[in-house]
Amino acid sequence: MASVLPEFKFFRISMPAEYVAHVEINRPDKLNAFHDPMWHEMRAVFNYLSFNPGVRCVLISGAGPRAFTAGLDVRSAAISGPIQAQAADPSRKANSLRHHILEFQSCVSAVSSCQKPVIALMHGYAYGLAIDIGTACDIRLCAKSTRFCVKEVDIGVAADVGTLSRLPKVMGGLTSWVKEVCLSAREFDAEEAYRVGFVSKVLPTKEDVVREGVEIATMIASKSPVAVQGTKNVLDATKGRTVEDNLSYTAVWNSAMLQSSDVERAMRAGLKKRTPTFEKL
Repeated sequence: MASVLPEFKFFRISMPAEYVAHVEINRPDKLNAFHDPMWHEMRAVFNYLSFNPGVRCVLISGAGPRAFTAGLDVRSAAISGPIQAQAADPSRKANSLRHHILEFQSCVSAVSSCQKPVIALMHGYAYGLAIDIGTACDIRLCAKSTRFCVKEVDIGVAADVGTLSRLPKVMGGLTSWVKEVCLSAREFDAEEAYRVGFVSKVLPTKEDVVREGVEIATMIASKSPVAVQGTKNVLDATKGRTVEDNLSYTAVWNSAMLQSSDVERAMRAGLKKRTPTFEKL
């Protein structure tokens, strides 16, 4: 890992533990709401972390005490953007909007396609884009005070950068609940999020959430990076595949990964009751 981390205007990266990166959405004066430059920065941040051999697990949280993110900066979007842009005819306007949507989708997808496990540490307002980002993460924790909302119908649009595609898969068979919260834009609290399985843990405060996140990430980072990245890859590969297809995929994946020196190290350490260490991947 390089001793100097890259600097971004709207995101802060720190290393709270060995091999653990903590990304903070850093616009607290605006409740960490996203305007155009932030989308591309987020993609750059997660592309950097995905390919950095000094990082094995990533945390993402919102700076300040009030919000993970309040979602889209509606005021900024209303002033400028593709919706306001002029075009020669409706087809050309539609083409421009489609390109814009696909670009923003790719920025959120950079979180889900990160090779390292990503843990969302949610607190305060977690509206709109917060759900897009949260569903792109592998693990979600939240503070007791967190307020969630799939907010997009309240601003006249269907959520288009990830929630409507990922939330049904994250929630498994809870189709009725997913449709209820997406169609109504009603808030749901931390207790409900835990009850339906959207988050795996609820902690008393934001500080507790960050502390727990670092602890989980440190445990993950202590494992073989070959095994961890392979496990994430194979789990993600279950989407859209039958059990038989995924078993075949797993066999092909592990036919290469089982040749890693990590397997021998882990087994030898287990026999000697020692904690193994692993090389960077």
